[in-house]
Amino acid sequence: MILHTPRNRPAPWNVRRRSSKSKWIIPFVALEWLFEWAAFALSNWSFLEVLEYLGTFSVLIAVIFYFSESGDRIKQRHYQAWQVINTAQGKGGSGGRIEALQELNEDKVPLVGVDVSSAFLQGLKLQNANLLRSDFSSADLRNSDLTGVNFTLANLSSANLRGAVLDHASFVQADLRNTDLSGSSLVGVDLSEAVLDGADLRAADLRDIRWQHLKSVKMVNIAGVRNSPAGFLEWAQKNGAVDQANAEE
Repeated sequence: MILHTPRNRPAPWNVRRRSSKSKWIIPFVALEWLFEWAAFALSNWSFLEVLEYLGTFSVLIAVIFYFSESGDRIKQRHYQAWQVINTAQGKGGSGGRIEALQELNEDKVPLVGVDVSSAFLQGLKLQNANLLRSDFSSADLRNSDLTGVNFTLANLSSANLRGAVLDHASFVQADLRNTDLSGSSLVGVDLSEAVLDGADLRAADLRDIRWQHLKSVKMVNIAGVRNSPAGFLEWAQKNGAVDQANAEE
């Protein structure tokens, strides 16, 4: 903010003129003298000070309105994100859905029932998202970070989750038929009542998984699984799982 303080009245021109010893500098002195008079006149003009106060006040009003409307802007942003997701429903490719899903999750918006089947979502980061009853069937989720996600009752059949991080996720009653989980991290996941028929678990990290209430593991490939909990491999093979290092077998 500019402080308007009264300026001293400039000296008369004849006095200023005599202070200039060189003739060539006189035009510059004259210009400076004119500016001094202009500044002197404006410094005593209250209208300019009023304008400055009004400008400062308008900035304050704008800031107040900005924060008061922040809720509406967030709602509009969420609405646009859902539009992106729903418009691309059932289509391949990303279509902006990676950014839309991540933005909604960062704002703690539940993604219950979201349908991104067949979408290209490699590298998706949805830590601790609520994806109850969601549809990720045939989606490409390679190398995604889905730590702590709630996939209860979700459809992940034929999804590609190679190399994904799924630690402590919940797959309670989830459909994981023919899902590619090779090389993924499944530390501490809950597989209660999940259907894993035909899933590929080769080289997956199964440390501390909750498998005791798995519903079905027919033709699940358990070749080279890491950190398998005690009793799991024996139980899985008795219930139809296979150990095939070569997936073409």
